[in-house]
Amino acid sequence: MEDISMYSYALLEPGCYYLIQEKEDEPVTLIKITVETDQCLYITQYEDMPVLVWKKKADPIFDILELLSDDKVKEWEAVYNDSQDAYYEEEDDE
Repeated sequence: MEDISMYSYALLEPGCYYLIQEKEDEPVTLIKITVETDQCLYITQYEDMPVLVWKKKADPIFDILELLSDDKVKEWEAVYNDSQDAYYEEEDDE
């Protein structure tokens, strides 16, 4: 029997950051909707490094946990950028 999803990428707005769980057994992921076309969304998935991917609007999402406020995005960006800077500084030492 197939899983029936209540959510899809079509519900997400361009320019916004969301915490989602694409599948029930996967970890929570932060994404930003970058570009919207008639059928697809170009999204940035924030993992160790940003991953840019196209998703069909009809692709299922297990859960949309929250839409991040501007304040939370700024807070997250400060932490994420600091960790990225530390990562690149370590590479420069080699």
